[in-house]
Amino acid sequence: MMRGSLVSQLFFYFLVVISLSLISLGFFTYSKSSKELETLNDQHLEQIVNNALNHTDLYVMAYERSMLSLLTDRNMKKFIDLPSSPDPYDYYHYSNELKDVGFSPIFIRDLEVNSIYAISFSGNGVYGFNNGMNVETFSAKTVQSHLRELLDITKKDGSVSFVTSSIFPSSNNHVVRLARQIKGLASPEYRGVLAIEINADELSTLWHGIDLGENGYFFITDERGRIVYHPQSSKMGQQIDSSLSVQLSDRAVLSFTDIDEEGEERVYVKRTSNHTQWSLVASVPVGDLKKPISNIRMTTIQIAVLTLIFALWISYQFGRSITRPIKVLKRGMTYTEKGNWFTIPLPKRRNEISELMERYNVMVRRLSELVEQVYESELRQKEAQYVRQKTEFQSLQMQINPHFLYNTLETITCYAAIQDSDEIQEIVKSMAYMLRYSVQTNIEEITVANELNHVLNYMVILKHRTEREFELDVAIPPQYLLRKMVRLTLQPLIENVFQHAFPDSIEEHHWVRIDAGEQDGMFWLSVEDNGAGISEEKLRLLEQRLQHKENSDEMSESLEWTGGIGLANVHRRIQMVFGEQCGLKIESKHGEGTKMTMMMPIASMPIKPKRLQHRSEEEKL
Repeated sequence: MMRGSLVSQLFFYFLVVISLSLISLGFFTYSKSSKELETLNDQHLEQIVNNALNHTDLYVMAYERSMLSLLTDRNMKKFIDLPSSPDPYDYYHYSNELKDVGFSPIFIRDLEVNSIYAISFSGNGVYGFNNGMNVETFSAKTVQSHLRELLDITKKDGSVSFVTSSIFPSSNNHVVRLARQIKGLASPEYRGVLAIEINADELSTLWHGIDLGENGYFFITDERGRIVYHPQSSKMGQQIDSSLSVQLSDRAVLSFTDIDEEGEERVYVKRTSNHTQWSLVASVPVGDLKKPISNIRMTTIQIAVLTLIFALWISYQFGRSITRPIKVLKRGMTYTEKGNWFTIPLPKRRNEISELMERYNVMVRRLSELVEQVYESELRQKEAQYVRQKTEFQSLQMQINPHFLYNTLETITCYAAIQDSDEIQEIVKSMAYMLRYSVQTNIEEITVANELNHVLNYMVILKHRTEREFELDVAIPPQYLLRKMVRLTLQPLIENVFQHAFPDSIEEHHWVRIDAGEQDGMFWLSVEDNGAGISEEKLRLLEQRLQHKENSDEMSESLEWTGGIGLANVHRRIQMVFGEQCGLKIESKHGEGTKMTMMMPIASMPIKPKRLQHRSEEEKL
């Protein structure tokens, strides 16, 4: 626990609260701002790459349209259909027509086009070069070499292929080549290849206006990993670094970070054109992207420090304003400790502390009220304990084994199915009484006579279940018939006898005796039989469980194999009504019989006869 003056404690608590508030506010503000800035940066890079991709596709498609004009040219189709050894006149005529009519307009319109050439599968080739370029002638062997190279890069479905290399060794390879297979007039099959080479330096003017900051740049690679465009012209036409080739070749990856050749961590945002299969990549150093975030973090820290200093000064002044009246209260309580009930003068300003002083003045009166409240609380606890005990007792009472009731109902069903006899009426009457007696809620004012009557009804049902009559020996003196006992405790003992004392069958020499008497200040009621008895081991276990204080469910589980569930129930219910000194005692010898005795206090006064008369009237109903 923190020690020190109240002012210092308040100052410390204010320091903690203000610090946590500023830290939390700064942290969440910084986190939110940094995330939004990162999102904006990502969106900015994505927008740049998408715009460049769209412009590139549009630019390349313009050259594709130039190729389409050549695809539909009849001179081109006739030239492609020429045989491998064509007539010199035809070859000269169609090649000149293509150069003059087909190639020249494209060269005039698109100055960045370096060359246009077409080679048929028969080995005939026509080449056109833009103004200022040397016109070359090629041997048949060279034309065949050019054809094989074009077949390697073109697609058999006639779609356009894009590569960043020239077919001519004299070129510096800063070109973009568009090539596709074409058809002639004589056959629907592809008969040759048409290609256009564009100066990549001219094409790069599209991307010079992209601004990615001082250290950012933009580059394009083809599907083979060769650089189509790069701010450093020396890298154009070269293969991309192996560290980036894996990430760039994966279409699922749209952005990633990597270390460049100089060891700097950079962010790469990539988009791949579905038209040209080129990958357009924007690269920016991670430090440049996080620079605005760093500025926000530094500004947040500076403002937080200044705010903390000002807030602590205010909190110190506020703490002193609180502690001054508390010191007055402290001095008054010092007088009270010495036995002088000192009344504290109340300040003019009304607030919580003045109310505390007022409450102190009425403390003595409140203490007496609290003592009385504690006493009432104890009474309520005892009452609640009694209610819980009564509920537990009723729960125990409802746990009487109902199997004999199920068997009786089966007996009634059999009698009803076979014949219309008086036995059914006798069983139903006995069953009705037993059920009515079982559901009554009075737990103490039950007489021995009531329990005997309940047992006799049980014996009527048992007679029909076993198909033989058995006479109980009731030796209870008449003066004990009106003694009080616990409801539903005698019948479970009788039932236990017929379930366990005579396991094989009931013989003529078997008997069951019910007796009662007084001994050592206790009233006892016993059930004795001459049945099979209980072995010493089971009897010792049964007595231990009866003496052990546990709830009915736990006792039932522990006594299940000994057949003592009903006995434990009876024992516990007697103790709950008359106290722990009462209960059930069991005496038995294996093969000679068992005596079960219920011990109850003599102080239980007899019930008035009018209560018996009232019960008889209920039975008549």
